[in-house]
Amino acid sequence: MSNRCALVSKIIPFSCVDGPGSRLALFLQGCNLRCRNCHNPWTIGRCDHCGECVVHCPHEALTLQAGRVVWQESRCQQCDTCLQCCPQQATPMAQTLDEETVINHIAAAEPFIEGITISGGEATTQLPFVAALFRRVKQTPALRHLTCLIDSNGELGLSGWEKLHPVCDGVMVDLKAWGDEHHRWLTGRDNARIKASIRWLAQHQRLSELRLLVIPEHSDYLTSIEPLSAFIAALGDVPVRLNAFHAHGVYGEAKNWRSARPDDIQALADALQARGITRLIHPALYL
Repeated sequence: MSNRCALVSKIIPFSCVDGPGSRLALFLQGCNLRCRNCHNPWTIGRCDHCGECVVHCPHEALTLQAGRVVWQESRCQQCDTCLQCCPQQATPMAQTLDEETVINHIAAAEPFIEGITISGGEATTQLPFVAALFRRVKQTPALRHLTCLIDSNGELGLSGWEKLHPVCDGVMVDLKAWGDEHHRWLTGRDNARIKASIRWLAQHQRLSELRLLVIPEHSDYLTSIEPLSAFIAALGDVPVRLNAFHAHGVYGEAKNWRSARPDDIQALADALQARGITRLIHPALYL
């Protein structure tokens, strides 16, 4: 039996915002997009042990040993100083965990959860681990009732989704912008592969949720409403979650962007509904 490892940013044993019901959420480190509006910017990069965070840590929870940054959890006060000063948009608190360790976390939470969600960063950048972990869950009698979901940016190629198809129950995908150029400005890459992923997942009954993030003055959904609506309609009966941008936790220029209000969400909802897209999920709260 394999015992692959993954670089893990965080494990939340009980989450109610990472898919349906109560779920264990596993956040993997590393992302292949560079979104200006990222709400988890410290999960984008990987620590290169430059030591910049060590000198700024006010609680001496970080040391440089044999050229590597070492995090001492017992000293850490979770002040996030290290995250704010990291030039790599990484966290020195990420841990390399093996499959067995993560399975033990899932087993401990099992009586209280309905499934697990792997997020990030971008979960599929560590595809072999994700596939192996889901396979292990499906093969473990005490865990096989748990649903296995992925929260993804959709950048994975179709051959990767084919590998996940037998062991993954669903994928929640963000379509961060409709237009190619606008998507490249917002994330650093075009969205051709993302659109292909969304279509493939829908065709194979694995698209749990399509997500649209409304960023006032910086989203192109309304100006592209006709092709966007046609694209969504062709996916079939897929729920569309309308998320409201907020600047909490965002770095750089986006921290000065206006947060989305109910009227911003409603404008997009009305436009989609007028074109036959009615299975919409509105934000539970606004910040």
